[in-house]
Amino acid sequence: MAKDAITGARTRFGNQRSHALNSSRRSWKPNLQKVTVKINGAAAKKVYLTARTLKAGLKNGSIERV
Repeated sequence: MAKDAITGARTRFGNQRSHALNSSRRSWKPNLQKVTVKINGAAAKKVYLTARTLKAGLKNGSIERV
């Protein structure tokens, strides 16, 4: 199972609740993207990042897309 290289985000599990409060197991998957980036000026590397992490990193300058 892939995970975010920076934040470590993975699939989360929990219960789906109906109106009658019946429960069944479900999962929430992060929006992982495989991208080639330079993180803090290091060598270019292919990693999995969530779209949220990628957007934030590009905005604050800690991630450079290659």
